Amino acid sequence: MHWLDVTAIGEELADRHPEIDPTLVSFPKLKALVVALPGFKEEPGHPCNERILEAIQQAWIDERA
Repeated sequence: MHWLDVTAIGEELADRHPEIDPTLVSFPKLKALVVALPGFKEEPGHPCNERILEAIQQAWIDERA
């Protein structure tokens, strides 16, 4: 799993952190939560940016709905 796997990351965050409201998570905290996921690995040429974090946050929100 890497930064472009936004749907899988959103699903994993929803499963691992049901107590967290994703709408209240800051981007620095979100990035830390993603990097801490088992199986997550940053890939060269696919850095994290605000657009990716927004997509991950939305995937997490959608998964909780």
